[in-house]
Amino acid sequence: MNRKELVNRGNRSMALISGFAPKDIFKQVERTAIKGRHLTFIDDLTSKELENLFITAEMLEPFWRSGVTLLNGKILCTLFFQPSTRTRFSHETAMIRLGGSILTESNPLISSSAAKNESLHDSIRVISQYADVLVLRHPDHDRVISDIEKLNSNAIPIISGGYGNVTHPTQGLLDMYTAWRALGNDFHEMTVMIATPDLSRARSGQSFALGLARMGARIVYSGTEGLRTPDVIRSKLDELGANYTEYNDLSKKQQEQLILDEKVDLLYLPGCSVKKGEAGRDDFIKKMEEYYFTVDGLDRIREKSGKSVGVMHSLPRNEGEFDFKIDDTEYELYFKQISFSVPLRMSLLLNVVGVS
Repeated sequence: MNRKELVNRGNRSMALISGFAPKDIFKQVERTAIKGRHLTFIDDLTSKELENLFITAEMLEPFWRSGVTLLNGKILCTLFFQPSTRTRFSHETAMIRLGGSILTESNPLISSSAAKNESLHDSIRVISQYADVLVLRHPDHDRVISDIEKLNSNAIPIISGGYGNVTHPTQGLLDMYTAWRALGNDFHEMTVMIATPDLSRARSGQSFALGLARMGARIVYSGTEGLRTPDVIRSKLDELGANYTEYNDLSKKQQEQLILDEKVDLLYLPGCSVKKGEAGRDDFIKKMEEYYFTVDGLDRIREKSGKSVGVMHSLPRNEGEFDFKIDDTEYELYFKQISFSVPLRMSLLLNVVGVS
């Protein structure tokens, strides 16, 4: 070290971190302060609450396989009126890792009292007598939101595992946590592109967008005219003062150029939400030709920008949505997201149920 370096080092100002102390999961949950809250839209949470959820999740990462008994004696109910693998399993795994137990119903229209015409309102009132928290997936978001509003204090905390085509906040939280861990914790420095032929039914992408808006990130949409972002999401984005732009009907070459021009850091692909046999699926797959991102294209972007753009996908994926060769490259984030889903959902359940 030369004399100049020594002088500069001597002039450097150092300060103690406010509140410096060993990490304490109990105090961290107190700081988050969302015990007993429902989660319907991701913007139900403030930027500080979101940040504290992510800090809690990072503290829980060492235990996502081995477990830590913070919710011993607590019960999670998962009630899914639509198919699910990742959302249901990750919440159930998270509860087990926290030392709790689960009640699960994955086919309520066949094997629960819903098959006997019990209302959703009454089902939730009944479940609230058994469990401490409910993760619910339902095809009708208007009905669910209306029923939750009528319940008032007569229900346990209800977490949306996906309502209709509009909201999927736990997926959005997972996507945000993955971005937070991959790029650092300053969302103001991030630009995320959400690309799909159908933004009108991209509930995972739209939930991600609401979270990004809450935290100050820039959002670039690429979709098709006639299947644009729903008004309910646009209104929320506008209320949040979101920095977002929506492009429509771009070619594959234009999509690639847009990523360069907008200095995109992450590319998010919500995937096809239209089930096999339903109207619109074939049209979606056909339109995907212009949204088919390849390893070669990502390599070109890296060569021109000097930056590797991470690729995220909500899964499950279908042939023709993007180049599966991305799996074995540095760009792949969609399988890494799965690894982060358990600690993130451990954090969500712990904070909503609370610790004593």
